[in-house]
Amino acid sequence: MQKCFVVLLFTFISANAFAQKSQVLIARNAIGKLQSAIENKQDVKKQIATITEGLKATDAAEKDNRTKNWAEVWAIKAYLTSYYAIIETDNVSSDRYFDLSNEALKQAKTLDKYENNAVLIQSAYQNILIKKQDRGNAAFFNNDFANAIEDLKEVSDFYPKDTTLSLNIGICALNISNYDLALKYLKRAKDNGIQNPAVFQKLSQLYFSKFDNDNAIKVLEEGLVLNPYRKALANDLINLLLDTENYTQAESLIEKDLKIEKGSKLLNFLYGYLNQQRGNSETAVLAYNKSLDMDQNYFDSLYQLSLAYINEADKVLEKALPNNEQQYSALINRAQLALKRANELNPNDRNTIDLLVNIYTKKKDLEKAQELKSRSRDF
Repeated sequence: MQKCFVVLLFTFISANAFAQKSQVLIARNAIGKLQSAIENKQDVKKQIATITEGLKATDAAEKDNRTKNWAEVWAIKAYLTSYYAIIETDNVSSDRYFDLSNEALKQAKTLDKYENNAVLIQSAYQNILIKKQDRGNAAFFNNDFANAIEDLKEVSDFYPKDTTLSLNIGICALNISNYDLALKYLKRAKDNGIQNPAVFQKLSQLYFSKFDNDNAIKVLEEGLVLNPYRKALANDLINLLLDTENYTQAESLIEKDLKIEKGSKLLNFLYGYLNQQRGNSETAVLAYNKSLDMDQNYFDSLYQLSLAYINEADKVLEKALPNNEQQYSALINRAQLALKRANELNPNDRNTIDLLVNIYTKKKDLEKAQELKSRSRDF
């Protein structure tokens, strides 16, 4: 009797072990069936049915002491749940399977010490990244920039050559004022071949804000090589060269562009500004007047022209000439006319007001000086 009991017990255990191992086999077969369904573009419902069958088997295998620590069980579960998260249209259900896939993947990685399930684990991870990209893109288009970064950053780090991903993270980072992150991902986009001129402009601004003038200039030069006919890039580079006192390089670029665009009010203004910074006020006046011939309401040229006239007037006073006071008055009058027009165009500009008040005061026209002061207090 006892012998019979042992035989029966052994038979029961063997059957039970086979049953549990057969669950792993069912789960394994579900992967194959799912791959076939995907390749043959079977209906999503059929794919879900296959996934459900496989997950029932992994759930059973998880509950058995013999198979619950098999890395393969968790790798299969990670793959099935991650794919389910992608094809599920209900967001709540999709997110639930996404969470399950992350948990299963973590367990699979921990148990797979010899990387026997590396391909399955990697495939599950790529599915997870697809879901993260979907979530990140949705957050991006809803202006939820912090959450967009959280999801898209990991995807971009896995696919660093995807310039759209890098660009979108850079945009998100700019929107939440994370400039270090913006610099990192916009640079990644540039280094991997993006040609969008706005990326080069923004990168230059970010470098300039960090006082890295060399890279700020370099990145605009790179952008111009890829976008040779983008006026905005060329103008940004000229302005930056002027701001950083790279006058020789700026002059070369301005003169080159002026040969192509003689009628550009901006280029003539920049040429005037360049000469003004070098102390060539007479050349600056000619350039500013050229830009004003093209647009008499060009505020920047009017303001800088007034400064050039004032500078020339001060030089006249330094010379011991018989008619220097007449020349001085004539130049100050020209400066006054330019400033009055500039003030009409932009009545709130404080620098223009201060210069006009100073001229009226020197001319002893205190009534106009006081009137301008009074009006300026209102804004």
